[in-house]
Amino acid sequence: MERDKTTVIDGGAASARVGRRPAFDARELGAIFLGGAAGALARAGLVEALPARPGTWPWATFIVNIAAAGLLGYLVTRMQERLPPDAYRRSLLGTGLCGALSTFSTMMVELLRMIDEGRWGLALGYGATSIGGGLTVVFVATKLVRRAGLVR
Repeated sequence: MERDKTTVIDGGAASARVGRRPAFDARELGAIFLGGAAGALARAGLVEALPARPGTWPWATFIVNIAAAGLLGYLVTRMQERLPPDAYRRSLLGTGLCGALSTFSTMMVELLRMIDEGRWGLALGYGATSIGGGLTVVFVATKLVRRAGLVR
């Protein structure tokens, strides 16, 4: 007799038999789509307002990545520690909005361009500031939410 093989999905919260499709939730997909549309439009608007020129700091990408990191720090803390679980809220705001607002891939392309142009100092500063700044705003947003009493 052969044992059932299982695949762990979502960090162990659910398991599904191998070969079976995961449940499809149109409302969750719609929430991701709506949040993603809002995040992508906000990012595109900022890119239009602050176009990057070769050899300069790409402010639009930097701002959206830092803003998305801070927003995600706030949202995750608030949703996990205070609000009742809601897959749609998390999908709309976390996956959709913050996922589309931030752009790791654009940051990598900008870093490669800086390196190709021989601007190693700018590339190192941009990469370190983007990663360090993102981690810092996540930490600060989490602490502010907890300190303000928004989370017990």
